[in-house]
Amino acid sequence: MTTTHKPPWKRPSPASASEGTPLTDRQKAAARQRADEAGRRYPNLVDNMWAARQPK
Repeated sequence: MTTTHKPPWKRPSPASASEGTPLTDRQKAAARQRADEAGRRYPNLVDNMWAARQPK
């Protein structure tokens, strides 16, 4: 049995993480590089979420 997950833009924001944490310069660069490799001009939500999980 597979579980389906809602995409991030359809999930409600968690109350505890409403402030969020800013990305470091290194994480921003990683998100930009990922977006560039995918042919996008700038990182989208998924790129930023991926970069936030990378080491600071």
